Amino acid sequence: MKLLLNLKLALGGLLVAGLAACGGGGSSGSASSGTLRLALTDAPACGYDAVNVTVQKIRVHQSSSASDADGGWSEIVLSPARQIDLLNLTNGVLDELGQTPLPTGKYTQLRLVLADNTGANPLANSVVLTSDKSKVALKTPSGQQSGVKTNINIDIAANQTADFVLDFDACKSVVTAGGSGQYLLKPVISVIPRLTSGVAGFVDALIVANGNTNVSLQQGGGVIKATMPDSTGKFLLQPVAPGNYTLVLTAPGRTTAIVTNVVVVANTVASVNASGTALNPPVSASGTAGGAVTGTAPVEDTRIRVLQPLTPALTGGTPTSVEIAGRFVDNLTAGNYTYAYPLVVNAPLVAPYVASPGLLVFTADTAVAGKYTLDASLTGYANKTAVLPTLASGATVTTNFTFP
Repeated sequence: MKLLLNLKLALGGLLVAGLAACGGGGSSGSASSGTLRLALTDAPACGYDAVNVTVQKIRVHQSSSASDADGGWSEIVLSPARQIDLLNLTNGVLDELGQTPLPTGKYTQLRLVLADNTGANPLANSVVLTSDKSKVALKTPSGQQSGVKTNINIDIAANQTADFVLDFDACKSVVTAGGSGQYLLKPVISVIPRLTSGVAGFVDALIVANGNTNVSLQQGGGVIKATMPDSTGKFLLQPVAPGNYTLVLTAPGRTTAIVTNVVVVANTVASVNASGTALNPPVSASGTAGGAVTGTAPVEDTRIRVLQPLTPALTGGTPTSVEIAGRFVDNLTAGNYTYAYPLVVNAPLVAPYVASPGLLVFTADTAVAGKYTLDASLTGYANKTAVLPTLASGATVTTNFTFP
């Protein structure tokens, strides 16, 4: 069974039905219980106008090693199964999923059971393509009878509410499969506490209108929260925990813009800029980084990330990389797992954070223009990295990976 990378909890719309006990450890009638409350939000989707998923039930257990047949499971059953368009939840919007009691303790395993696409309902799980507005079936993982297993770490305390937000990244979760135009769902979801802190700002609306504009908050070269600005260019990255972040703006054919040391404090939304000073990086030529993934391992679950290093002098003296793109490999022909990313060749623009109404002052990081590193990861194997030669306008750089 394909175990989905970074699936921390469930997909949208799950907790609207009551809790049904399927064993001693999961009884909602326990004398000592707390409450699990969830809301759903979403990160951007690349090339899709909708990502629809139909959820049947979710099973939770306090043992990460419990099998499907073991006792102690609790089930959240949706009757009837509910279809949710996950892309209605971008730019800080939360969908309240509801709350349910659970016996106290630590919950470490979740199994998500999705409805199958059937003859009666062939589009239970589907995507709507931005290119031609067609609606096509979205294939879900195998093994749906018992659900897709993932590890979680949720503490339920007596008479307390465990309050979380599920952040679904559709851009990284939907991949193409085969020349027939099939699409596969490999959900990338994180679970974060519900917080009011975050980061807000503006991107030029003309950039947003061209599509696939992505604004993210990152730490250590990894995306913590991402979103797509609305039609006016406004973006809100929320909720995020208090801390120090790097804000990264990417858009097709535009120079990457980076704001370092964005400070987020509790119960506050930090403002990066105002509408009158919207981020508007210049046009940039692009090249392409791509290749194939082969090997004896199940390489279809390989994820390729593109990182760009930044000059330490522009990041407070600390060596830093930012993630420019990342998703699972595609399967364009049978057994041929490939990836391809268009990447801008201009030097990224870097500015230290100053609270609005102070103005951001950007400097071109010329030393890293066109320089990228690839990170290939596959669960159960050591990551593989490759430093690309400097990317030139119109060039294609091919890098292949083999697992193990």
